[in-house]
Amino acid sequence: MSADSWKITLPCTRAEAEAIDSASDLAIEAVLMTTEEVEDDVERWRLDAYVEHEPDAALLATLHALVPSASGHDPVVERLSDEDWVAMSQAGLEPIREGRFVVHTSAHAIEPPAGGRAFLIDAGQAFGTGHHGTTSGCLAMLDALAVAGKQFAKVIDVGTGTGLLAFAAVELWPEAMVVATDIDPVAVDVTRENAVRNGIEGVSLFVADGARHADIDAVAPYDLVIANILAGPLVSMAPELAAIADSGATIVLAGLLETQRETVVAAYAACGCTLEAIDRRGDWTVLRLTAGMERYVPTAPFDPKGRDGWALDL
Repeated sequence: MSADSWKITLPCTRAEAEAIDSASDLAIEAVLMTTEEVEDDVERWRLDAYVEHEPDAALLATLHALVPSASGHDPVVERLSDEDWVAMSQAGLEPIREGRFVVHTSAHAIEPPAGGRAFLIDAGQAFGTGHHGTTSGCLAMLDALAVAGKQFAKVIDVGTGTGLLAFAAVELWPEAMVVATDIDPVAVDVTRENAVRNGIEGVSLFVADGARHADIDAVAPYDLVIANILAGPLVSMAPELAAIADSGATIVLAGLLETQRETVVAAYAACGCTLEAIDRRGDWTVLRLTAGMERYVPTAPFDPKGRDGWALDL
């Protein structure tokens, strides 16, 4: 965020917050965050939008349209200094623990337990501090795979965000080739910075729209595919993610609501994948699937339609 950052706040309902969180086609140049104001109160949620310019009437109208329940409320608009943004982004982000991993921000440094690994991941312009249920659930699922003795030679993290899940894969399977991609160049830059900050080496990192990319194909097939994005893109990308997975590969999917699980599972079942495990975190669900014993070969050309906004940004 720049020195001219602004925050716009509107009340919303839980249903509206879920719709915003799961949408893959919001053409809004803003960082959107939804928050539960009162625990278990479906009517008391909040939408915060962060932009790098003073909001105009058109933007305010667009945000209002996302939350019809706030039609009678004027948005609260405030200007943020760089210091305000940093303090806001770090506030309340206490360290989290998932399996052997501890994830913390600069404001809440902590030592890992014996045999564990701490990652410093500050909040910012890329998703994936570990504090959202999708990311923490993926960490737990990856750790469980390692505890069960699973070994992987080629790993890809599609939609890497901050790089956290790719870093966890490096820690769990140090001999593996790990590829991390994101459609957002900012996220790739953030991941590169986080890798240096955490002493992570060996991750092949590049910008890619989906899974059909020359650099991805050059390493395929992968025996572990991770995609923490959103339900819509997960469904539309099912054929291409299945196509880069090796026979019998493990596929970890996240960024979907529990209400979207059946749709996502069906899309991958059509590509020969079998659901093996579910980790539900509140309204969000993490899936572990196994690719078919014969590598999936798409029967139709890949269609990039609907990919816009596929990176999970909450």
